[in-house]
Amino acid sequence: MKITIVIQARLASSRLPGKVLLPLGDKPLLERLLERVVSARQAQSVVVATTTRRVDDPIVALCDRLGVDSVRGDEDDCLSRHLLAAAASGADAIAKIPSDCPLIDPAVIDCVLAHWHAAEGCYDYLGNLRPPSWPDGNDIEVVSLAALRTAGREATQPFDREHTTPFLWSQPDRFRLGNVSWGTGLDYSRTRRWVVDWPEDYALVCAIYERLAKAHGPCFNLQTILRLLEREPSLLALNAQRIGYDYMALRAIRTGASNLNAPGAKEKTACD
Repeated sequence: MKITIVIQARLASSRLPGKVLLPLGDKPLLERLLERVVSARQAQSVVVATTTRRVDDPIVALCDRLGVDSVRGDEDDCLSRHLLAAAASGADAIAKIPSDCPLIDPAVIDCVLAHWHAAEGCYDYLGNLRPPSWPDGNDIEVVSLAALRTAGREATQPFDREHTTPFLWSQPDRFRLGNVSWGTGLDYSRTRRWVVDWPEDYALVCAIYERLAKAHGPCFNLQTILRLLEREPSLLALNAQRIGYDYMALRAIRTGASNLNAPGAKEKTACD
């Protein structure tokens, strides 16, 4: 089974415009994310899914320079962009990783994809977010091509089209759902945050990278980040006001999405 990792990226972020091309060290944030994704042992294929808007031409140019495939589609319909990426790469399933997770641990990617392969044919959707337990910024969701196509045909709500997967995980009686929890038994999803949504988040990510990349290389793992934050707890103050921030929940409330509180995955698995 071929899984294509799809990174949705655009420059028109309302909270932090142009964030995917902001510098992290001496390379753009998106390039740093791609370094981590391609270093995952389970990564078979990677596609960046951006928009048809001219403002996103630099994203395509970056992908061309790096030799990474890209597709272009509707700005607000990320579901259709993931379908385009699946078709372009001949994927049997896609793994969705947001472009605002530049410090995602490659081992987390391997962990979730390994669970998918080990249970081949058992899931329509497998992620590590429902319920969350990993430090925020290690997001990955895997969807079978059949389930993705079903969502593409049937999802009509803008919220479902924009976020790709809610149509699936909001219907546990219809789709086979699974969740990979953090094997430590801890839940740091609302206390440790290195996803880049806001300028404060970017400040923290830059501080982490500056302190760790030279000694540990560009793909240092999440345990190394956690040890740094234990040594320098003052760093947590950089984005303290964003800790526990759940954009998906707030967006669902504002748009009147009725499926926000749907039950979670039927089966939970864990890994270290």
